[in-house]
Amino acid sequence: MWIKYNANPKRNRVGDCTVRAISKLIGSDWHVTFSGLCLQGYIDCDMPSSNNVWQKYLKEKGYKRHALPDACPECYSVSDFCKEHNVGRYLLGLDSHVVCAIDGDYYDTWDCGDETVIYYFTKDEVKNSNE
Repeated sequence: MWIKYNANPKRNRVGDCTVRAISKLIGSDWHVTFSGLCLQGYIDCDMPSSNNVWQKYLKEKGYKRHALPDACPECYSVSDFCKEHNVGRYLLGLDSHVVCAIDGDYYDTWDCGDETVIYYFTKDEVKNSNE
């Protein structure tokens, strides 16, 4: 289910979907996430919103990119993904957008539920040996 979410302090809705989605995914403040992405962009001599920059940023935080099965790639929507992945934290890569999904809900400034998921990131959580 779509949950309206905008971490942007000025409530801007354009151009910062990467910052908004990653801040939700990692539980970080918008400014902290933006600064981290800018630093990574500075190191890589690229823009903070470029795929290479934000994907490297996530990978350095322990997230891994996963491909989706090729059965029907053009018909697998954000809503479909969330129904099948109703436990866990994910960053979904769409054609020109990213969105955070947590426990079957997706968080964004607009309802992107019909958009096609191309790939996703998740983090393998380390289990406590006492569990």
